[in-house]
Amino acid sequence: QVQLVESGGGLVQAGGSLRLSCTASGGTLSSYAMAWFRQAPGEEREFVATMDWSAGRFRYLDSVKGRFTMSRDNAKVYLQMNSLKPEDTAVYFCAAAQWGNGRVDTSAYQYWGQGTQVTISS
Repeated sequence: QVQLVESGGGLVQAGGSLRLSCTASGGTLSSYAMAWFRQAPGEEREFVATMDWSAGRFRYLDSVKGRFTMSRDNAKVYLQMNSLKPEDTAVYFCAAAQWGNGRVDTSAYQYWGQGTQVTISS
């Protein structure tokens, strides 16, 4: 069973950047469809980014398009976050799915990391 660990969160000022990373143990990331989600206090967990292999493109939450970029290599999945805003404050989670790709619903993902806190000050 794959275990996911996120890193790279922190406190930055609005307009700043952060790069989140997700690593896996007990499995190879290339075997899974990967995604990033986030959850703000009192809110439901929401989709942020994933790759839709069948369409050959990344999918992003509308509010992060043009600011966030997801990428991956054989060992890690990344989320480069630029022009950060206070409303981006949340715990960010890495998620892996054994089946399908390009899914934006949390139910599609079987494995989750513990999350990394991202706090953006105004």
